[in-house]
Amino acid sequence: MAAESPKASLRRELNLFDVTVSGIGIILGAGVYVLIGQAAGLCGNAVWLAFAVSALMALVTGLSYAELSSMFPRAGAEYDYVRNAFDARLAFVTGWLVFLSGVLAAATVALGFGGYFNVLTGVPVFVSALVLLVLLTALLAYGIRETVRVAVVATLIEAAGLVIIIAIGLPHLGSVNYLELPQGIPGLFAAAALIFFAYQGFESMVKFSEETKVPESTIPRALLLALTISTVLYILVALAAVSVLSWEQLAVSGAPFADIVAATLGPEWAALIAVIALFATANTVLMSMYASIRLLFGMAVSSSLSAGLAYVHPGRRTPIAATVACGILTVALIFLGDIAFIANVTNFTLFVTFIMINAAVIALRYHSPGADRAFRVPGSLGRLPVLPVVGILLCVLLLGVQDRSVLALGAVLTGIGVVLLLVSGWRATRRTGP
Repeated sequence: MAAESPKASLRRELNLFDVTVSGIGIILGAGVYVLIGQAAGLCGNAVWLAFAVSALMALVTGLSYAELSSMFPRAGAEYDYVRNAFDARLAFVTGWLVFLSGVLAAATVALGFGGYFNVLTGVPVFVSALVLLVLLTALLAYGIRETVRVAVVATLIEAAGLVIIIAIGLPHLGSVNYLELPQGIPGLFAAAALIFFAYQGFESMVKFSEETKVPESTIPRALLLALTISTVLYILVALAAVSVLSWEQLAVSGAPFADIVAATLGPEWAALIAVIALFATANTVLMSMYASIRLLFGMAVSSSLSAGLAYVHPGRRTPIAATVACGILTVALIFLGDIAFIANVTNFTLFVTFIMINAAVIALRYHSPGADRAFRVPGSLGRLPVLPVVGILLCVLLLGVQDRSVLALGAVLTGIGVVLLLVSGWRATRRTGP
């Protein structure tokens, strides 16, 4: 590694297409490939409605992200937003939760990759997960352009997998009651809370800001496009899935999409879906790590973390120190299993974060009404933006249907962030202004 100054900046390479497709790649990932069966067990044939409820919450909060990213187009994202709206202490804990959600998701989905790879090749799950994380860490260290190219290819492949499921289900549409709710409204919201893991990643798109051309307008547009396209695909997939297999069959399936293909095209075609699932899981890991790395880098640049983590490789123009640190931590976490439980813990961290993001929009409308905003959340009562209030209420609602064990672990993880703040408080509170 070259020894030049760490003052090198990130390279602005990305346009609207790059960010939109990468965002779709972040959103369309392991969640829908794994969790649709468990969600069907909670809300039956109305699983498509659970996707719609989750999409509503994602869209409402996505609008808040769009406004904040147009005001503060920086890699620190959530940390910068909350710091400017409130103070550095609250921003530190928020940044910790976002970082944690990324590495937890990456580690868990890497094991999902290992599971699919084991079925196809017999290679032990841990080994393939470890190799995947090492390779992706190297790719992220090598360059943003190369990372995005890989993400675009993987996105097209994983989207093709969803299109296959939709095409298989088309002849069967109308064969069931799509409003059947075996556990009623509570089951619907429990499923929506679980399924939200499948939308995880839209919030990570704002971390492309320092590597995007004209980020103030490009990031908001790309975010809304990616959310819309992903939601349409998810709802069509959910309708197709329950049209081919009963929700009871989906609920007990370990590989629901492979079972759908096997039931219609034959077992030999199920391997194709397994291969596509490898691309989906690998892409989710790649983008989750990318988001966590950029957040770590942004917090270091803002002096909340060691300045060493802000080191940018002068040749590759990538945050090499933050990349290595994130890679090591993610590898250390791959012993975690139960994807549904970890998905809900990840969602807990996101719900708390989203409460802060929506609150930040409200706060900034009051104490910085004249600040430049290339995008504004529509709909206000005076200075009060209505949709961020709705976003907060939806987050509280979805937190309320979480299992006690998830809430307990989430509270512990949040407490760890507070302890880290107290331990390094002299650094985290050094900068409290915009």
